[in-house]
Amino acid sequence: MLGERVTAALAELTPPVCAYLYDRAALRARAAAVRAALPPRSTLLYAVKANGHPEVVSTLAAATDGLEVASGGELALAVAAGAREIVFGGPAKTDAELRAAVGAGALVNVESAHELRRLALVAREAGVRIRVALRVNRATAGLTGSHRMTGTPTPFGIDERQLDGVLALAATLPSVRVTGFHLHAVSNNLDAGAYAGFVVDAVTWSVTTADRQRLPLEYVNVGGGLGVDYTGDGQFDLEVLRAGLAGVPESLPEGARLVFEPGRFLAAEAGWYAAEVLDLKQTHGRWFAVLRGGTHHFRLPAAWGYSHPFAVLPVERWPYPFARPELRDVAVDAVGELCTPRDVLTRGQRVARLRVGDVLVFGRVGAYGWDISHHDFLRHAHPEVVVI
Repeated sequence: MLGERVTAALAELTPPVCAYLYDRAALRARAAAVRAALPPRSTLLYAVKANGHPEVVSTLAAATDGLEVASGGELALAVAAGAREIVFGGPAKTDAELRAAVGAGALVNVESAHELRRLALVAREAGVRIRVALRVNRATAGLTGSHRMTGTPTPFGIDERQLDGVLALAATLPSVRVTGFHLHAVSNNLDAGAYAGFVVDAVTWSVTTADRQRLPLEYVNVGGGLGVDYTGDGQFDLEVLRAGLAGVPESLPEGARLVFEPGRFLAAEAGWYAAEVLDLKQTHGRWFAVLRGGTHHFRLPAAWGYSHPFAVLPVERWPYPFARPELRDVAVDAVGELCTPRDVLTRGQRVARLRVGDVLVFGRVGAYGWDISHHDFLRHAHPEVVVI
């Protein structure tokens, strides 16, 4: 779980240790592996929402074809990173964000008829014709995952039954040019074969719909959703994905491209969260490792209701003039420093040996770790961020 480079970097931290560590080489390697699995005429974008640290963003901007953003703040990060292409999505774009997207030359994933009208007005005022894709909430999701975006009532996209009317509206707005569709369906799908089937179906649907509407199809964006198994050995198999997508380019019209925008899958494996054990205590027969850190830094386990595995990094330094508390061959709950019983990262993980002052290291936290957490609850100091 912990390589030499990661262990060496963590050993340099000042106690009490509390830090995120991101590995740029791991980010580049994962992007290269995903790119190799995609068919010709594919575009690979990184979804910035997964991890917006500027060095992560700049590394993946260089390692992919561009960035997908969902706010004005993420758009500013993408521009600063020099992204070759920017796609702007999300269901609640303000007028200021639409102006910024137009100014950056982004392609906008449009979520509704009202948003399309507002964007057309902004583009007309700027004297440009902006490229758009219509995000469609199809009748069925076609995939399983942790979060369903389509095929169910959500605020995402245009109901498939309303698409004809929105395309008719777009035809009356000369400052926008519809290039195709955005069809992101689920998050964190682990079945690469099923995901490939979803992509094939999304392309077929897009071609059929564009032909029916006499729309020159240039762009099919299937979103992200490639999954990470946090608690076991499951893998989203890129070789299965590659095989399942082999015939896709022949299904697309000449000049059209297929766009993927993963976030979690590109960033998760390249991040670690390290937190020092401040106390070991037992209450009502259960052992707790109390950390300098917790869910205000790494919220995902509490939000999803799972136990995130950790590795123990032994630390030999002991500054106190009394015996060091130690546990052997017991199950412990890894809990944080917040004044709530819900501040739990792991329940019941057995440790061979654990001492106060050792460091617990949580892997696969490069995505949806710090970025989704409630940083300032109780006003504890933020973790260090180390990029290697």
